[in-house]
Amino acid sequence: MNRPWPILVVDDEHVMRISMAAWLREDGYAVDTAASGREAVEKAREKDYAIYFIDLKMPPGMDGIEAMIEVMKFRPEASIVIITAYATVDTAIAAMKEGAQEYLVKPCNPQEISLLTQRILKVKQLERENLLLREKLYKQYNFQNIISKNPRMKEIFALVQDVASLRSTVLIQGESGTGKEMIARAVHTCGDRADRPFVAVSCAALTETLLESELFGHERGAFTGAVSARKGKIELADSGTLFLDEIGDVSPKLQMDLLRVLQERRFFRVGGTEEVQVDVRVIAATKRDLQEAVREGEFRDDLYYRLNVINIHIPPLRERREDIPLLVRHFIERLSVELGRDVQDVTDGAIRVLVNHDWPGNVRELQNAVERSIITCKNRALDEGDFGFMTQSAQATQDWVPPTHLPLQEVERRVIEATLRGLGGNVRATAEALGIDRSTLYERVKKYGISR
Repeated sequence: MNRPWPILVVDDEHVMRISMAAWLREDGYAVDTAASGREAVEKAREKDYAIYFIDLKMPPGMDGIEAMIEVMKFRPEASIVIITAYATVDTAIAAMKEGAQEYLVKPCNPQEISLLTQRILKVKQLERENLLLREKLYKQYNFQNIISKNPRMKEIFALVQDVASLRSTVLIQGESGTGKEMIARAVHTCGDRADRPFVAVSCAALTETLLESELFGHERGAFTGAVSARKGKIELADSGTLFLDEIGDVSPKLQMDLLRVLQERRFFRVGGTEEVQVDVRVIAATKRDLQEAVREGEFRDDLYYRLNVINIHIPPLRERREDIPLLVRHFIERLSVELGRDVQDVTDGAIRVLVNHDWPGNVRELQNAVERSIITCKNRALDEGDFGFMTQSAQATQDWVPPTHLPLQEVERRVIEATLRGLGGNVRATAEALGIDRSTLYERVKKYGISR
């Protein structure tokens, strides 16, 4: 265990520096030395040491604590032991507060140094083994950045690989936040169109007129403001993949236009007279039950059959709870870096809280919960208290008495309006608070004429 762990001894006293290095080498460690804080920082830049033994009092310019702070800027995982002949409570507190792992007083006992080194490196070895295990699990349960060990999800991964290079249309169904676009991207990436464009369009976020222009493009002068011709998303996806998110919200007119694209692979730009031909693979997604929409006359049956050549139904997170610990640790590793927070783990108690939650917003809601907890966390591991807001939210829902004198749509309108107002018009935050995706929120805002 000793040889992989290099150690740096930093002391301006030659005898002390040489003696400590000799003791450590006798135990089999690879030891370098530095005679000043600045030399220690330079050596730390060139080499990643497992432990730094740093003298507190050194010549003017950079003392031990200053050297420790500089080293930890680019070696945050380093274990630093401050050593001094001037032991006081204040210096001990200052050293530990700035990040020192241990504090020793001169004259040092060789046996004490040896035992301390063994203890620190034993912890480091366990951390290294834990990291390797996590990486192994991540690779084992990672498919195109989708994390799961659920049997149904494994079947989906296999199906994605089977159909990736086909031209057939794919319909992905699942609740909001289950990762429909990620599955669509996986289909694209695994197939022979991987190096071609992947173009995504949210069919719920735009009015019929805007969505028509967005999909098919327009010619110059087609409408007020069309000062030049513009290609639509279908044309931009030529030779690649077009992803139509929330296809169930498309108007009857656009349903007919999309059916023609699927059947003939050609269309007209808005205001155009010349047909545009494309080679595009279409993947559609929806949280709606399209079969029910067809029965109710809200969705064309011929378009549904054209879309539903290959059907992928993503199970909600509450039906694959075994994925929650994997997803939580994945989010912690990624988000803690993005947010600049030193959060590295999650307690078993917190995992129990998360596994027992119903997750109406699915994986997206889980990610948002982990992100919020990382921001407010005071320790290096998330615990139950960091997810207390979920319990409060659930309790508030249980205690809320809904009005019985209003139509359901009016209740929905008031809730959306109040949430938007309370969050300063922030659409993303409002969608997260309501447990719906942004496209659905845009649709409701438009439907009820709510001002942002």
